[in-house]
Amino acid sequence: MLYFLYFLVGGTIMVLALLLSQSNYLFLSGVITALPILTLINMGMQMKNMKASTFHTVLQNTVFGAIGMLLFTVLVFLLTNWFKPGTSVMSALAVYAVFTGKYILSMFA
Repeated sequence: MLYFLYFLVGGTIMVLALLLSQSNYLFLSGVITALPILTLINMGMQMKNMKASTFHTVLQNTVFGAIGMLLFTVLVFLLTNWFKPGTSVMSALAVYAVFTGKYILSMFA
């Protein structure tokens, strides 16, 4: 139940960031606005509930996730120069899936 509440809070923050954004790129500027807020909330919850070694491992995975999200965002931005937005997002999502899939598979090897 608590995770559902966290999901609602995170989603509300994302929607508010999108609505309050004044940029022409509403989606991208909303995500960029909301990510630091959500990261701070998440880190606060993690620090309360994790050992230092576990927290360090989580932060390593966070760096990987941030690189993946940056890759996804940059690909969407670049691909919209040549393709329609829907095609660009789906193509970037496919590259992101390969990127994260390789990492996830390497954890089990």
